[in-house]
Amino acid sequence: MRDINSLIEFIRGIYGQDYIPLHRPVFEGNERSRLIACIDSNFVSSVGPEVIEFENRIAEFVGCRYAVATVNGTAALHIALQLAGVKHGDEVISQALTFIATCNAISYAGAKPVFVDVDLDTLGMSPVSLRRWLVDNIELRDGHAINSKTGARISACVPMHTFGLPCRIEEIVAICEEFGIPVVEDAAESLGSYVGVRHTGTFGLLSTLSFNGNKIVTTGGGGMIVTDDESLAKQAKHMTTTAKVLHPYEFEHDLVAYNYRLPNLNATLGCSQMEKLPIMLEIKAEIARRYQEFCAANQLKYIAALPNTTPNYWLNAIVLDDLTQRNAFLEHTNRQGIMTRPVWKLMSSLMMFKNCQNDGLETSRWLEERVVNLPSSVPESEFWRIRQ
Repeated sequence: MRDINSLIEFIRGIYGQDYIPLHRPVFEGNERSRLIACIDSNFVSSVGPEVIEFENRIAEFVGCRYAVATVNGTAALHIALQLAGVKHGDEVISQALTFIATCNAISYAGAKPVFVDVDLDTLGMSPVSLRRWLVDNIELRDGHAINSKTGARISACVPMHTFGLPCRIEEIVAICEEFGIPVVEDAAESLGSYVGVRHTGTFGLLSTLSFNGNKIVTTGGGGMIVTDDESLAKQAKHMTTTAKVLHPYEFEHDLVAYNYRLPNLNATLGCSQMEKLPIMLEIKAEIARRYQEFCAANQLKYIAALPNTTPNYWLNAIVLDDLTQRNAFLEHTNRQGIMTRPVWKLMSSLMMFKNCQNDGLETSRWLEERVVNLPSSVPESEFWRIRQ
């Protein structure tokens, strides 16, 4: 970068403080009063009206029929994969440029990831790479996609909307339909992102969201399965509540299931957060606009969204020249109290997944050495200015 200090000065101008985190939560609404009311009600565990309210708020916002709240996004993805039909010994196509939760969930389902490359402009799964890998490796047997190299069934595809940037999800879904592979969208980072007028997470059979502490909407820890399929939604709720058969007092369970239901206390926080999500998205779009203008004026590569898409601008990202420059940038900014971070290490380089099949991941490897995230929180002063 030509002048790291000018960027630091620019970021301090936005946030006006000495230490600037990457993405802090914003509790400037009714969170405190609603949490106290929830505590007073004694409904703080996995049963309570706020869980249902939070699910309904999410379903309405993203435009899907059903939403099922879970303890975190990883749990949501684990259940979604099982509902999509992933079984032990199967393989699931995903991307190596992702947070480890994606691959952990695949592993929890007893499957093994297969990595295809991402697009340079979205950081998300490349339809071209996906099709090429499928054509080169898949045989259709009795309606199932079988990996000719390993003999395993390809039972799902999990693309991710990286940093809230919508990937080419419509093309990905169309390709997977040709091969009979269900799509489970990892929309953990993309609440408030759209392709045209359609929200991310509504293109696949199922999708999942995350409400971790660093997300735009947080419940401290939490996740959500969303789908338009009523049967899958009912199964999701059953499997995440220990598969307990409804009865006034008997403890009858009909599956080996999971205690993955989101507590009412967390859901209460989520309901309060959803009240101000439109304001948050408006402010984050303005911050992104400022970053884009600065980068254009200073010959920096800002990762912008595709035409006809609207990202939530969860995390702003730039691309530096090479690994040496990236490392120098990270060291200097963090030393100055500006929290920046690199993109994740590729899943294919981690010990647990290094033997998984991949397509070479040329673009993913290039991005791994160059992409960094910039502070992207909503400044408190901006929140109150717009709210008034």
